[in-house]
Amino acid sequence: MNNGLFDADVWVKAWKEDPNAMANKFKTMGMDPLRSFDHKAKVFNEEVFSSAGRDRSERIISWMEGQGVNFEGLTVLDVGAASGGFTVPFIERGAKVTAVEPNIPLSELFQHNTARFAPGQAELVHEAFEDIDIAAKGWLNAFDLVFVSMCPAVFDWESAERVISCARQYCYISTSAGVQEHSLMNEVLTRLTGRETHAKSSDMAYLMQLLYLKGYSYESIVTRETKSKELSVEAAIEEVIEVLPLHHIGGEEESRKIVAEYLHTAYPDQKVVIRQGGRYGKVLIKLQDLNMYSRAAAAKQ
Repeated sequence: MNNGLFDADVWVKAWKEDPNAMANKFKTMGMDPLRSFDHKAKVFNEEVFSSAGRDRSERIISWMEGQGVNFEGLTVLDVGAASGGFTVPFIERGAKVTAVEPNIPLSELFQHNTARFAPGQAELVHEAFEDIDIAAKGWLNAFDLVFVSMCPAVFDWESAERVISCARQYCYISTSAGVQEHSLMNEVLTRLTGRETHAKSSDMAYLMQLLYLKGYSYESIVTRETKSKELSVEAAIEEVIEVLPLHHIGGEEESRKIVAEYLHTAYPDQKVVIRQGGRYGKVLIKLQDLNMYSRAAAAKQ
């Protein structure tokens, strides 16, 4: 009657085989997650360390602290650390961080951003997490907190378990919780396909259901995050063409023609304001203190 709702094996198989799961979408596009950020690294770094970017990281870290995470003296494994947007505030709070980042431009920016800290506060491992022998590294149950924010290192249940296995106390994972919102893509797709976009899959839904079925204790939250940017019409055309494969739309030449004609007509001033974001899920898995955290009780200790 429940059609596998409470069968973990059904969910493990479904996540791995779902063509709309993010990792499978990337494979369909022929996208290399290790190189896809090469041309965006500088802009990404500027966004992460902007006022809005720092506010976002502070909100997430404060949420974890509200669940009992104390970063003073904590050992952290930051998987997919990028240019250090979370590593830096972790260290500023007193943590010692081992960061994993395979992308070369982002790794260089990470080293620049963490150069001011004392030796040993930030260690960079320049490898893809999927390629690391975590047992040989001595990483099994080795870190107080494993932190994975919007990183393709978690793409199915096996990879999620691999990440969790490195943690002693906590494991934080965030991922998409629905269709990615992109105001310009929403406009364009109706003209290319004749239909609106709707969520067909959610890595967060698979993760949450499997954490529940596998007996983990955790705190979770789903939020909607958005940001805006302004592009020229020509830059907007290139952004649309780059993203179209995620929607399984080919025919680049014909699509480019339709997109260009629409944008030049709809935006005569040659400026396109794009609002993008979506729903994102965050989960903090607790591996030691499994009961509900109480700030009042902690304050009395």
